[in-house]
Amino acid sequence: MTRAISCLVWATLLLVLPRQALAMQNDVNTGCETQRETVVLLHGLLRSARSLRPMEKALDETGYEVLNLDYPSRQHDVPTLTAQAFATLKPLLDSPQCKVHFVTHSMGGILVRHYLASHGAPGLGRVVMLGPPNQGSEVVDKLGGLGLFNWINGPAGGQLGTRENSLPVQMGAVDFELGVIAGNRSFNPLLSLLIPGEDDGKVSVERAKIEGMQDFIVLPHTHVFMMRRPEVIRQTMHFLKQGKFDHPDPRQ
Repeated sequence: MTRAISCLVWATLLLVLPRQALAMQNDVNTGCETQRETVVLLHGLLRSARSLRPMEKALDETGYEVLNLDYPSRQHDVPTLTAQAFATLKPLLDSPQCKVHFVTHSMGGILVRHYLASHGAPGLGRVVMLGPPNQGSEVVDKLGGLGLFNWINGPAGGQLGTRENSLPVQMGAVDFELGVIAGNRSFNPLLSLLIPGEDDGKVSVERAKIEGMQDFIVLPHTHVFMMRRPEVIRQTMHFLKQGKFDHPDPRQ
């Protein structure tokens, strides 16, 4: 391993491991006892439900029923993680009377795409993805063969490259109402060197896009913290209500 690659890997390690938490068993009510619309939150790789607490609080105060789910992102591949996370949600998603939206960060969006590619959801509302690797990430292409990378990110992390055999690329276009928020700020210049164009430190702006999405906006935030930023939360709620983001007036 060259010194440069070693530095890149350790930079990734130092960036994510202090914020990792053990995934907890989800104990949530997935019925439709209330008239409130439900928003399901799915965190990203190496994160936990705690990372989406500010989003959860804002959505709850707005009047949504919020399910902030945890799943063990490092332990399994994407199909297994999807099956685990959505086992709790299936009764809710199978009911036409339940209006269910999703807000996801990073790999959480890939789990939603994987589920919806093969399952119906009669009550599905809108989906907002924050920093999703919808077309993969070059970071995985360059570092995915290293043992330390795989130890940090687990089986699912290695599936998120940009090549034709990567899972996000194989799933193709979406056919649900989707808004994507990409970031274009990074505090990890070593990883950003691996990514062409603007990026958030993990995913390029271009690779966050996916064919079939309803709307797309770029905000000046990093991958790791974007889900906590007030403007990201505001834009997320705007899309859930309006089906579009609140784009700045180009005349101003």
